[in-house]
Amino acid sequence: MPRADSINSIDTKISRHVQRCPRGSVFLPDTFATLGSRSAIDKALQRLVAAGVLRRLSRGLYDKPRHDDLLGTLWPSVDTIIKAIAGKDKLRTQPIGVYAANMLGLSEQVPAKVVLLTDGISRTVQAGPMQIRLQRTTPRQMAAAGRLSGLLIQAFKSMGVQHITPAHIERLRKNIPADERAKVMKDLALAPAWMRPLLREVAQDDTLTLPTPPQWKASNT
Repeated sequence: MPRADSINSIDTKISRHVQRCPRGSVFLPDTFATLGSRSAIDKALQRLVAAGVLRRLSRGLYDKPRHDDLLGTLWPSVDTIIKAIAGKDKLRTQPIGVYAANMLGLSEQVPAKVVLLTDGISRTVQAGPMQIRLQRTTPRQMAAAGRLSGLLIQAFKSMGVQHITPAHIERLRKNIPADERAKVMKDLALAPAWMRPLLREVAQDDTLTLPTPPQWKASNT
């Protein structure tokens, strides 16, 4: 007969793991799947929530809260949540809509609902005030996922050709390194015909290359 899980041992191992992780980290019960049964893991996480070590964001989703002297307790970043959700099954995700445009600095609008395409199952995750929608799509839509070209294609789709200005193109050319922009040409066939001239403008070489901005670093995952 298999030996029952040692609750104290599981509690200790999960607690130590959480302590080693930086504030802002996000956890799922599956994060600790190798340590014991699901029921024992759930109870250990509940005890850490009761102790104020973890915060329950929604069913089966927890974080180690970050604190700011002025803003108080902060919510985890969307990117951190997505990595935690997608990590176990190695899902690919592709930001779309206003979120994609925001990541590239093309929009100052911060969406209350974040939508990402995925090659996994469709699901909606509520994390505090944020709602994250993973929407299953076709292999073609995911062909450029995780690359700058995929983010540009989805951002431009959300904006529409009539709203993409020379100023937007110039901003992208200044903020994204030339070597990264050049890679966009490899995925040109994945973009709608109307968008290809705009992507060529973004990708063309020049003498001005600025450091990689936070928006591009966050999207390159």
